[in-house]
Amino acid sequence: MARDDIADFGTYLAEERHASQNTICSYLRDVTQFSAYLREHQSCTLRQAGGEMIQDYMSWMRGRGKSAASVTRFLASVKSFYNFLLSAGAVKANPAKSISADRAERKYPEILTSKEVELFLEQPRCVDAKGYRDHAMLELLYATGIRVSELISLDLKDLNLSAGFIRCASRGKERIIPLYHTAVKALQDYVRDIRPQLIADGGEQALFVNMNGERMSRQGFWKIIKYYQEKAGIEKDITPHTLRHSFAVHLLENGADLRSIQEMLGHADISSTQIYTHVVKRQLKDVYQKAHPRA
Repeated sequence: MARDDIADFGTYLAEERHASQNTICSYLRDVTQFSAYLREHQSCTLRQAGGEMIQDYMSWMRGRGKSAASVTRFLASVKSFYNFLLSAGAVKANPAKSISADRAERKYPEILTSKEVELFLEQPRCVDAKGYRDHAMLELLYATGIRVSELISLDLKDLNLSAGFIRCASRGKERIIPLYHTAVKALQDYVRDIRPQLIADGGEQALFVNMNGERMSRQGFWKIIKYYQEKAGIEKDITPHTLRHSFAVHLLENGADLRSIQEMLGHADISSTQIYTHVVKRQLKDVYQKAHPRA
């Protein structure tokens, strides 16, 4: 029964909550692991679990070295799961409702300086097909701040280079994001001269393809990011999300308002965008501490 509940929960997250694939995987993994713990240590099912069992499991997680962030995420997963069961009439109450987790230490995203971004974007050399493609991908990522899942999901029809924007559809919503001139030029060169050489099938719709002519994968793009980080000699840990974070902070530093940044990033809630104001304030504080003669 628990396995059916978990599968139904996954369907609910995808079809009704329009959750991202990463969120769905995380929530289902958390609930599945909790279910296994209940069977082994409590001899009961998910539907039979009470609040004390959830707290025991959280203590069990901490005892095995799980971080406060992992415990907090589990609690969010299990609260959502039991709310789903409650709405379906499968349980009479949410046993996790009144439980709170240890406050996780807030980690701010890694941000590249403008000079680091320039250095990073200069790494792909436009001397062969791979260089042109990689240059176009990195320029587009920093120009728009889109997620990597959105980048690799783009089709040729999502580009409007003459008007200077892309159309990005994600999580049931569509947004239009402008492009700066350098990104438009990089995309024009790639689409006109390089992509036709790479595609294996004339009917391929993907904007970015690998060297076999098929749609670029997350793993493939991750390797590209890591390759150019090493080539640039940048010590910060650059992930595919780093350019997204840098895009938001640099816009904020140069006067963009939070609502506009929220819309371009595709955040459903402004609170997700507000973290970047904390990043900017933290950077200002660091500059003050280093530069002020009496600090």
